[in-house]
Amino acid sequence: MNWLFIHQNFPAQFVHAARYLAAAGDTVCFITQRREGSLPGVRKLVYAPRRQQAQPNPLVRDFAGAVDNGLAVFQVCDALKREGFQPDLVVGHNGWGEILYVKQCWPTTPLLGYFEFFHRPAHSDLDFDPEFPPSEADSLRIRTRNTIDLLGLETVDCGQTPTQWQRSLYPRHYHRRISVRHEGIDTITVRPDPTARLWLRGGPTLSSADQLITYCARNLEPYRGFHVFMRMLPDLLARYPGARVLIVGGNDVSYGRRPAGAANWREKLLTELGDRLDLSRVHFLGRLPYAQYLAVLRISSVHVYLTYPFVLSWSLLEAMAAGCVVVASRTAPVEEVIEDGRNGHLVDFFDGTGLAERIGSVLTRQHEQEPIRIAARETVIDRYDLETNCLPAYLALLRRLARRSGVDRSAGPTRKPKLMLQNS
Repeated sequence: MNWLFIHQNFPAQFVHAARYLAAAGDTVCFITQRREGSLPGVRKLVYAPRRQQAQPNPLVRDFAGAVDNGLAVFQVCDALKREGFQPDLVVGHNGWGEILYVKQCWPTTPLLGYFEFFHRPAHSDLDFDPEFPPSEADSLRIRTRNTIDLLGLETVDCGQTPTQWQRSLYPRHYHRRISVRHEGIDTITVRPDPTARLWLRGGPTLSSADQLITYCARNLEPYRGFHVFMRMLPDLLARYPGARVLIVGGNDVSYGRRPAGAANWREKLLTELGDRLDLSRVHFLGRLPYAQYLAVLRISSVHVYLTYPFVLSWSLLEAMAAGCVVVASRTAPVEEVIEDGRNGHLVDFFDGTGLAERIGSVLTRQHEQEPIRIAARETVIDRYDLETNCLPAYLALLRRLARRSGVDRSAGPTRKPKLMLQNS
């Protein structure tokens, strides 16, 4: 069968399915903006959108960019069509407009859209944090931003989203068209390892025998509670003189706004805290290779995950699969995963004092945390395991949709390839 995946950040959420289908002997193409990276057997086609020189109205800037992306992807699809490529199914992330014009090339080919987040101007991530209130322009822009999702919902044959809460954000009459399918966690690779060690450059070698507070995010920013986490550290470290903090993440901005008066949020918070924070015990590790990132999780005494009501990070589920004791914010969709006191601990997002107390309780009662560690991993295996749950369910959805294409092909590969679960 022929499969076409579209996502600007190759291979993103489609990594496991694309890898599996290519290993099965199917033809897999992947359209993306990202030049780096590859998957065995997957043909990658890179597009570069042509941006309009005239500056659009700020309220439609996101939509204008989405149209540019959609047009560039359409041109790649048109070239594939002229080559004779006929996909049985097209799968693409809708958020950046990349799949808006795919049906123009292949009107009868089923299209599955990945719908990650429907923005709301109130009672949402936008106005969640009183420290960063939205402007009127922000609220107006968010309404226009949803045009991309609404057009996508009217274009696709079926939608997909990773959590029940994320689906609930969309207008109710679209819910029946959006399946809840998480990408899955490779619990074979992401597992506890009591022998794990982490070597700090120019510093000590750390293990699970140390008191280690860990925090991970793609980028260090308020959307993932970095400001709340940093502000409670001085008092926490004063109370626990043997504890160290390991912080994983970049200094860019994935979500929200950049800080005023500083190059990044790390610099902003360090300036704010000044000499109240003992930097000899706080280690900023940046973005790590995957194996080192897993080592951080495996040696963690307590792992902190904070988030606005927003998309769920893979890092939360990976921390749980690695057997971490997670202290997380009582926000959606975290509450869909963690039950307070059973497989993790929940605190109010803004309660820095409560966060420090809960972390301290975990540090001083490590012997009581083993049931939490076990239950955390069991939750991920039961609900989010890649091999036994998420990938089979996702492949079943893909094949069910592909059968609607009307293209005369075999039903699928005659052999079942071994699942290739190494992370990309």
